[in-house]
Amino acid sequence: MAENNNNVQLSKTTQGLINDVSHFFPGDVEVQFIGNLKSGYVRHDQAQVVQDGDRLYVQINDLTEPDFTATHELLHLLMTLRGFPQIYFPLTSGDKQLDEQLMYMGTELYDDVCHFVVYSEQRKHDLVDERIEKEYVKGVRQTITPESGKVDDEMPLRLVTILDAMIFLGDHFDQFADVFQRSFPISLKAAKELYAMLTEKPVDSPFALRRDVVKLYRDFDKQMKKWGLPPLQLNDFVMMTAVFSKRQLGLQVKQVFNLYHSELKETKTGKRAYVGFTKSDDQNSFVTSGPAGKQASEDYFKELYSKTVKELYQDLRIPYLLR
Repeated sequence: MAENNNNVQLSKTTQGLINDVSHFFPGDVEVQFIGNLKSGYVRHDQAQVVQDGDRLYVQINDLTEPDFTATHELLHLLMTLRGFPQIYFPLTSGDKQLDEQLMYMGTELYDDVCHFVVYSEQRKHDLVDERIEKEYVKGVRQTITPESGKVDDEMPLRLVTILDAMIFLGDHFDQFADVFQRSFPISLKAAKELYAMLTEKPVDSPFALRRDVVKLYRDFDKQMKKWGLPPLQLNDFVMMTAVFSKRQLGLQVKQVFNLYHSELKETKTGKRAYVGFTKSDDQNSFVTSGPAGKQASEDYFKELYSKTVKELYQDLRIPYLLR
């Protein structure tokens, strides 16, 4: 259901999506409109999802395109509820500002891959037209400043934003290519390379989504190094839902994971963290902090390595997906 004092009428498609989310979510799902702002452009920060007990609120704070903005959030929610891999941030560098930057970029790049599904569904339901494409490009211009001809600290944000624009515009990108080529030539060149990598195979399953996010984190760092900027190392910092086959669940932890003592600390306990990287893709897939003391620690990890993958995930209470 939608709640508003702005006389905003949501389309049947949007109402249908609210019902779809309600089907998977055990509580109530509502779309709320906050304020009367109409900026004239569309951007992802115009809505947020808030959970209050058994209620989910999709709160929209810009009424430029309420149906587009609401369905965007609802489709992200649907992906979560239908079992696509999620990202988590159980680690801290001890530097709050750095952590926030890494969380922001980790989420933006993860969302870029999710948007292959989200934007495709929005287009299927006729929720994207020429007007919304123009408003989206206007939103890009509100998010990033034009390049000055050389690499600067805004390059990571430009790259993630332009990559998203390529995913959003798809076959229509050429109609706006001049805008990007004129203002963002360096970022555009890098975005094209990442886009080519991401479109080699379709994002048509939870496993495919995870595969592409892992690759994007890695290739994004390669680009940072080319530009002489510090890599983000999101494959280490971000924990992502693992996707296992039934056979892998029965294997011992040491057969599926490499475990490393990290320089980062576990946010929850403040202790130095151990990170489990899946051998197949070298992505952070679980985080734990063993007991203090050399002997206790050795015993703990000996036991941990001999468990099955299923036992480990049950003990740590970490969700996983079945392939």
